[in-house]
Amino acid sequence: MKLKKASLLTKLVVLALLIGAATGLLNLRQQILTAEADLAEAQSRVAEQKQVNAELADAVENSGDPERQADLARSKLGLVEPGEYIFRFTD
Repeated sequence: MKLKKASLLTKLVVLALLIGAATGLLNLRQQILTAEADLAEAQSRVAEQKQVNAELADAVENSGDPERQADLARSKLGLVEPGEYIFRFTD
């Protein structure tokens, strides 16, 4: 049984197909890396937002607490109870 040798044109076509496949794989690899980075960033933002949501839920849940209201009045509005003094330090 005799085997025919591949012609130069066949070899060039196979080489071109291999180069095309390698280029496509490299592009896919870059897309995967970009997608993984985007996923990590999105997961980080989700974790931050969950923390904010938990803090807001706690604030709503404890909004009727007199101590919390007094703390908010002090920190947000600068109010004090009778007999208290405020000391502000400036640089």
